[in-house]
Amino acid sequence: MANNHPVGDAGELEVVALVPCPNCGKSLMILPPNYPLFDVQCTGCSFRAQVKTSRNKPKAVVFGAGWQIMNKVLKAGYMTPPLFLNFKWKEKESQKQEIRFYPFVPKKNLSNYKLSETARRANYEMFTYVGMDKLPYFVLHSH
Repeated sequence: MANNHPVGDAGELEVVALVPCPNCGKSLMILPPNYPLFDVQCTGCSFRAQVKTSRNKPKAVVFGAGWQIMNKVLKAGYMTPPLFLNFKWKEKESQKQEIRFYPFVPKKNLSNYKLSETARRANYEMFTYVGMDKLPYFVLHSH
């Protein structure tokens, strides 16, 4: 399994630089590393969201994160966090990017799985976002 932290960290920086808070329009800021469930928050209101970056064209399935914290949050009756999907891909000679905002991701759009026994994090439970092409979203940045 590749270490995707550099891609994810860069994606969070891009979202903060390119996208204002969808709630109040003020700047977003990055939360500390390993902050549970959320990656960014607004500097002016209580908005928080998760950020996932994919080096592909927009697609239906995107890797999530560790399942344990998400599962506990869902079992406690809370909703999944709002989500920014930062897609980046190369098309012909140019770099393309689309940042989508999903205000609501239903529980049915999370699919959990366990890493293999030979994986670096053996038997660790993860999840993917599935069916993202069927959910409503807002395009907040595109080029």
